[in-house]
Amino acid sequence: MNLMKEEDISEIVHLAWCDKTSFDEIELQYGLSEPEVKALMRATLKPSSFKMWRKRVTGRKAKHSKKLRPKSTPDTPKRQAKPRKT
Repeated sequence: MNLMKEEDISEIVHLAWCDKTSFDEIELQYGLSEPEVKALMRATLKPSSFKMWRKRVTGRKAKHSKKLRPKSTPDTPKRQAKPRKT
């Protein structure tokens, strides 16, 4: 981890904060497992920021792609909004 470029560390921190990026995507792109991302975040962020981030991502389905619902395919109709009564 200490051989990483500053730009890569910054990008990983950004991705880890992003709600739509899973730990699995970070691992595919940078080769860091979830515990390694947590260790990087702990080493990079201030203690209060790290605690806030951990509270935010703990139990969040979006951070684990296996827990996400499958995306709709072209064959699957999307939910349509009901027309408003006026």
